[in-house]
Amino acid sequence: MSATEHPNQFALLGQRRFAPFFWTQFLGAGNDNLFKFAFTVMVTYQLQVDWLRPEQAGLVIGAVFILPFLLFSATSGQLTDKHDKTSVIRFVKNLEIGIMLLAALGFLTTNVVVLLACVFLMGLHSTLFGPVKFAYMPQHLNERELTGGNGMVEMGTFVAILLGQVAGGLLIALPGVGATYVAIGCVAAALLGRLTAQFVPSTPATDPTLKINWNPVTETLRNLKLAHGNIVVFRSLLGISWMWFFGAVFLSNFPVFAKNVLHGDEHVASLLLVVFSVGIGIGSLLCEVLSKRHVEIGLVPAGAIGMSVFAIDLYFASRGLPAGPVLTVGQFMAEAAHWRVMADLGLLSLFAGMYSVPMYALIQLRSEPSHRARVIAANNILNALFMIVSSVAAGAMLGFGFTVPEVFLATGIANAVVAGYIFLLVPEYLLRFVAFLTTRLVYRFKVRGDENIPTEGAAILVCNHVSFVDAIVLMAASPRPIRFIMDHRIFQIPVLGTLFRLAKAIPIASQKEDPAAYARAFEAADKVLAEGDLLCIFPEGGITRDGELQAFKGGIMKILERRPVPVVPVALQNLWGSFFSRVENGTAMIRPFRRGVWSPVGVVAGEAVPAAKVSPDHLRTRVQALLQA
Repeated sequence: MSATEHPNQFALLGQRRFAPFFWTQFLGAGNDNLFKFAFTVMVTYQLQVDWLRPEQAGLVIGAVFILPFLLFSATSGQLTDKHDKTSVIRFVKNLEIGIMLLAALGFLTTNVVVLLACVFLMGLHSTLFGPVKFAYMPQHLNERELTGGNGMVEMGTFVAILLGQVAGGLLIALPGVGATYVAIGCVAAALLGRLTAQFVPSTPATDPTLKINWNPVTETLRNLKLAHGNIVVFRSLLGISWMWFFGAVFLSNFPVFAKNVLHGDEHVASLLLVVFSVGIGIGSLLCEVLSKRHVEIGLVPAGAIGMSVFAIDLYFASRGLPAGPVLTVGQFMAEAAHWRVMADLGLLSLFAGMYSVPMYALIQLRSEPSHRARVIAANNILNALFMIVSSVAAGAMLGFGFTVPEVFLATGIANAVVAGYIFLLVPEYLLRFVAFLTTRLVYRFKVRGDENIPTEGAAILVCNHVSFVDAIVLMAASPRPIRFIMDHRIFQIPVLGTLFRLAKAIPIASQKEDPAAYARAFEAADKVLAEGDLLCIFPEGGITRDGELQAFKGGIMKILERRPVPVVPVALQNLWGSFFSRVENGTAMIRPFRRGVWSPVGVVAGEAVPAAKVSPDHLRTRVQALLQA
């Protein structure tokens, strides 16, 4: 089914390729948290266990749950690549039923050892499901749907976590029958999840001949090496793991933050969790709207900026709150100062959702299908390690006398430093951010025919040349990176030259001016196509000085002689007359608002032309027709 057949990501919930999978993962996440939270409340408030003190219960349960991620993620990635993913999903849901039956016995007999064992087993359950969760979607959703699908899953996961914790807390607190109701709820959720899993469509193995390596240490190293094979993917894994580090600092400190800083009761801590979860959900869903249904990694720097800004402001909003009696939720919300705290918390989590969803989609899109699940398994390992380091670091800071707001401040500052470092290592994020800002804030941007730009394989884009920001506008329209051949003189322009160097644009001079540079440009262009990437050229040879489409030169034929690939004609509409065009007597960038603010511009891509049918005149005719479309 094409992406144009449904209006937004919510329509996926009406389709069999997505809906059963969504509800299966939703029920699994909810059941997991219903069980863990009910168990945590039980050992914290209702039981006296000598070897598990109430103040340690949450940390111990969290550590036991994370342990399987470190031990078995490597194996789970292999199993997902080797077997039909739907079969793996159903196996995991069968396992969940068994675990929940054992947990029900533990709740009914108040056996803490059995329940701790079930925490470990549910960690194993999540470890097995993790690679399937993200490897399933690229086999059923196309590139235009991947961001929306990830946004739905991310939103669904956090809503399920929230509902599971609320249900677990409410059920276990029921006098006399709480444990019984929790047991029934856990088993019922597991059975319902198995029912929805039965409707998940077949998802063939991507590497059925894979030989399983059962050694978790050597396989973990091998998975990390696989991920490192694509440096953009690997550094995106690190970026996601950092987000989990960041989020874990806040989530783990909500109870003490609510009690010691905000002077609220335990329901205020729950309110903070609700605000955080809702923020993540909204941010995740916004990604499809803001990205115009592509994998838009330009949202990642925007997310990182928001995370830091509101984490730092949370420190200033909470550091001076006066001490007083313990506040109920109603009393807490009656104070105007507390609304700023909730706004900061909601907005930092909203931006965290915007930060993570495009990264997940990028990893799914750029990873080799044959070992995609193992790359995701490597991500789960890194996530677990970062979360452990997060707990240790936050605990150490608190142990050395830092307040919780000061821990939040340090985390916000560290996020700015880490994010800046990642974006310098992977400039594609920064470039897409600039393109995103330019096309969303400077111009009113519309793209048509972008389905004609191939999402994989080598191809050449040929486009009219209207302004100094043509390349930036085309970056925003394309679902994947583009390498541009550009006049060497543009690299001398401040700011723009730096951006184009980061984009690895290929400088070219005329053969008469610099024969060596001319030859190097064609060698570099051929290498781009040989590696299966997109190349863009402006066949007019320079920026128009009168707004008219100039004659196309023959460089395109020289490229195709060496490597025949499809050629996609593209037209830039309405950029003539803008600040960056040469409308002022052949000079650009003189009057910033000569067309006002947010003026409309467009990109139209036509159907690809086979290499055998390409000629400069034919391409010019096609681009001219697109300009008038």
